Amino acid sequence: MDVHDVHHSYRQHAVLRGVGLRLKPGTLAGIVGENGAGKTTLLKILSGELRPDRGTVHHSGRFGYCPQTVVLDDSFTVRQHLDFFRSAFGLTGLERAEEVMETLAFTEYLDQRAGRLSGGSRQKLNLTLALMHDPDVLLLDEPYQGFDWETYLRFWELATRLRDAGRSVLVVSHLAYDIDRLDQLWRLEGGRLHIQERPMEAAA
Repeated sequence: MDVHDVHHSYRQHAVLRGVGLRLKPGTLAGIVGENGAGKTTLLKILSGELRPDRGTVHHSGRFGYCPQTVVLDDSFTVRQHLDFFRSAFGLTGLERAEEVMETLAFTEYLDQRAGRLSGGSRQKLNLTLALMHDPDVLLLDEPYQGFDWETYLRFWELATRLRDAGRSVLVVSHLAYDIDRLDQLWRLEGGRLHIQERPMEAAA
């Protein structure tokens, strides 16, 4: 993913003032920022949901997006969601979805209706749907929201595996958890991205 000089304003209020980043293949990166820093606007632009006032966003290969707000049909079972997205993505099978669900310990919920899932389980389904077509570039918005500690660790295992397989993974959050797991970390502040030092780098 290549993002160059992205600007966006709401009326007279400038939210993004020249955001740029490059996410290479085989990279696990993060963006953090306070509430109101412009993360939502940036995410909408990166995912193609919103057009920037100025600047460009380019990504090659398959793209996956896991939004913070889970968009599910409560009357559908987990299996029905997978079948629907399999058809939408033009997939012949559900092998990749099954791998993700196995990693997240979610396979037992296949016939459970989404409306009866806990918040953490809904997020597992949300993440599975974003990953089931094996995207080359993956944008994750608060992806571990609602996860218990074990699932949180399983998430990072999955994210690291994706990075090691040559995928580009961007995790966006309001807090910088486990930054030692990341290859690159930026802070969104003042409408721009700033390289965030890790503790060991700051001490060097």
